[in-house]
Amino acid sequence: MSIEKTSPDHAAKPRVAIVFGGRSSEHPISVVTAGSVLRAIDRSKYEVLPIGITHEGRWALVGDEPGRMAITDGRLPDVDQVAESTEGQVSLPGNPGSREVVWSEPGAAPKVLGEVDVVLPLLHGPWGEDGTLQGLLELSGVPYVGSGVLASAAGMDKEYTKRILASHGIGVGDWTVVRPREWESEQGRAAARERIAGLGLPLFVKPCRAGSSMGITKVKDLAQLDAAIEEARRHDPKIIVEAGVTGREIECAVLEFEDGPRASVPAEIVVGGDFEFYDFEAKYIDSSEVEIPAKLDEAQTAEIRRQAVAAFEALGCEGLARVDFFLLEDGSWMVNEINTMPGFTPISAYPKMWQASGVPYPELIDRLLQAALRRSTGLR
Repeated sequence: MSIEKTSPDHAAKPRVAIVFGGRSSEHPISVVTAGSVLRAIDRSKYEVLPIGITHEGRWALVGDEPGRMAITDGRLPDVDQVAESTEGQVSLPGNPGSREVVWSEPGAAPKVLGEVDVVLPLLHGPWGEDGTLQGLLELSGVPYVGSGVLASAAGMDKEYTKRILASHGIGVGDWTVVRPREWESEQGRAAARERIAGLGLPLFVKPCRAGSSMGITKVKDLAQLDAAIEEARRHDPKIIVEAGVTGREIECAVLEFEDGPRASVPAEIVVGGDFEFYDFEAKYIDSSEVEIPAKLDEAQTAEIRRQAVAAFEALGCEGLARVDFFLLEDGSWMVNEINTMPGFTPISAYPKMWQASGVPYPELIDRLLQAALRRSTGLR
């Protein structure tokens, strides 16, 4: 089979494959994130190749049209809406000796779209943020932004995030996990209910490996528990149940500089309207706010920044992460979760925190790409 080659003239600028969408329920937020990055990336320094992954897992060529990748009148965007073809398929390099991206379409010769110097993976949730895409890129030998396989997988799985952080002396609160096999038998369900009841009320029932506040239910009465677990299991067969805490929700962004990771000024989530917690609609559609910088005293700010970097290091993160905390009533800190590929939408806290810390959005993207280009794939 012949392969047609194209030779885009990018004047030796690094070529960035921006990969987004994906098979998880966070698909639309990933599309919004990609639109924001496409608007902000410095085109004088980088050439971009947008690649969208559909809900079904097809890698599609996407036009460089960030305006079509936004939430409009409450409607969420989708890769299928912006893909250039309903049948064509993009393929990354199959071995570490090549960085050529190939486009294949039924009835036509495959076309080499050029070499990719670095991948910016903007996928959220399973099949992208959880180490799966990172493993593919490691096999291909293509540099990429963000954490490697293990840190990505551990950061996605709330159980193992908590286990690792606790082993490093970082507070994580009380929790329990209900595994798929346990919930599939009546005896297992009874044991899970008894264990969960010991956490007290209220409870938060969550998919163990999901983000963007998908599938989370606040349980105030144990009669609601089974329904909450079933809702979480729509997103992940493994669920985690956390004891409710009273405290302020504070976030801190970590970015890897040449001399190591640093933490931004922190932000505080203020949930508005009738929302009881920071769920998907409160986060992306309605009236919650992010106060930057958070109203903390000097000692509190120093401590959360220290703990954010400590959590980043404990999981072995690279590039970037957002660490979410609760500041409890007794003045102690507790990590809620770590996000190894935080959102970059116009309302996302991560880029806003770095903006407030003196790193504007285009520079933030540049720093992430340069860090990835400096770093080799493989064991390090």
